[in-house]
Amino acid sequence: MRLLHKAYCDFMSENVKASYIFAEEEVEYNLHSVMSLVQSSVSSEPFVWGNPEFVFWRTPFYNVGNLEELPASYHDFLKLQLSQTIPVAAPTLPILDMEVDRGALPIFDDVKKYLQGKPCQSDKCWISLKKVSAESILRKECISQAVMKSDPSESLKSNEGKNIISSTLNNVKSTKIAKSVFASVEGTQVRGGTNNVLNALAAYLRYLEGTARDDWQELHEKLRKAECRKGASFGALFGSALYLGTISRRRVYYEAIKYERERNAGYVSPFGYSAPTVAAAIDAVCSMEWYWLLALKCQKCNEGIYPIRIWSWKSYLIQYTVVGHEGPAVLFVHGFGAFLEHFRDNLSSIADGGHRVWAITLLGFGKSEKPNVIYTKLVWAELLRDFIIDVVGEPVHLVGNSIGGYFVSIVAGLWPALAKSLVLLNTAGSIVPSYSSIPLVEEGQTSGLAWLQARLLLLYLRSRAGNILKKCYPTNTERADDWLIGEMLRASYDPGVPIVLESILNINLSIPLNYLFDSFGGKILIIQGMRDPLSKSKLFLSMLREHCIRVTISELDAGHCPHDELPAEVNSILSEWMSTAESFTNTVEGAKSF
Repeated sequence: MRLLHKAYCDFMSENVKASYIFAEEEVEYNLHSVMSLVQSSVSSEPFVWGNPEFVFWRTPFYNVGNLEELPASYHDFLKLQLSQTIPVAAPTLPILDMEVDRGALPIFDDVKKYLQGKPCQSDKCWISLKKVSAESILRKECISQAVMKSDPSESLKSNEGKNIISSTLNNVKSTKIAKSVFASVEGTQVRGGTNNVLNALAAYLRYLEGTARDDWQELHEKLRKAECRKGASFGALFGSALYLGTISRRRVYYEAIKYERERNAGYVSPFGYSAPTVAAAIDAVCSMEWYWLLALKCQKCNEGIYPIRIWSWKSYLIQYTVVGHEGPAVLFVHGFGAFLEHFRDNLSSIADGGHRVWAITLLGFGKSEKPNVIYTKLVWAELLRDFIIDVVGEPVHLVGNSIGGYFVSIVAGLWPALAKSLVLLNTAGSIVPSYSSIPLVEEGQTSGLAWLQARLLLLYLRSRAGNILKKCYPTNTERADDWLIGEMLRASYDPGVPIVLESILNINLSIPLNYLFDSFGGKILIIQGMRDPLSKSKLFLSMLREHCIRVTISELDAGHCPHDELPAEVNSILSEWMSTAESFTNTVEGAKSF
């Protein structure tokens, strides 16, 4: 990277002699770090004509002045009634009047070498962990049993017939792909090119009108398939185009409002939009802009307990932090309604003990993005899997509280290579004695009842947040302080929260913990607050002792969040545990190599 910066400076000095360097403002940590490093390198290089000035640009959605004055709550932000900016026409840049050797573009083999050279990703087994979904792993045994019971010859004939039909359909569809707005027949993401995306957006907004155009009919068909819940189709179709900058959020808003005015003789009703596709598009881009502003503010203002970094997962903005510079890696995962700062008095203590400590705010919680998608236990588990592989870059000691404990158990059970040990703090999930199979419950579309329940629950939680939280801290109620209550209430007003609650009400913790423990095969510590009002701690521990032989149990006089209620005690237990687990891991690895 340093050599790249030097080559860039040499190129600037000998060829361009630039006075200004323009770059897009970034919130993702890696991209932001690269730009900061380039800026530092260029600023420290003595140029004869003077140092070029860096200008960071973006396409603002709202006329936001000072980021420091941005309200923390979306509810308060809406009260500002900021006007949306109007998209500008694409500029035409003058031709560079000089002979410049632009060099050769990297070929595919060069890109492969770069990717394979990244830490830990040179191991093909490590890379392959992301290629297989959690659902595929869980279904593998069921599928193999079904194949064993069936007649192989009949299966072969059936597959041959399917292949012929599939081939015929592909040949028919391939004649239409030239005019398609999609990159592939099977894909749902609109392909690149601004004009193509604008055409697709026009088709999307006009869904209710019907059309005779083949390309619009194809989009309408995929819209229906992607509408797993109200409004979800917009993100499924246009998410990549927005993430890659093919079209801006403000352009989508502009086109949607323009179409709404066309439908209503120039009028936009204050009571809602006349077309569900207009509502879906506007809700999506307004939500995306809010989380982008939150991320930008966290990067620039440093208001939190720990420095916040941003990671983009499937184009969604995820907040995380890292404390410590060396030692084994530890990942903390919060529970329902919480966020990474719920481990406010744990991260630094564990880092001081010689660990690199990571904490993440899950998709749908805290200040991480809350998109219009179906949230499931496997989605959250795959998020954690990808975070370990892409961000941490090595196996970790997994620590999870409440439903976060269940998610890290899935990660350890399905991808054991990612976990050194497992620590569960008043975890969700259950023990199923003598399980014979893994029940997989489909967590798809939510019902109308779930829609209503989620909104009623949200109102109840907002009105009773303080009392509910204090009941979860029976030994040390002072720890359920105004800051913690305030942060939870702040998040409850974020766009997308009712959607997350719908999924939570629909979630099924059907995979037994003892199955996941057996599949993991490593060291497991259960830290249980015995005064947890949300679970029957004594019954749970008795089931653990009877059916889980590899588990170590530590009982505490605490409630549902022992790590925050009694941080000193939990930190001491964690430090001792990780030291023991690390020694055990090193011994096992040494025996394998021998």
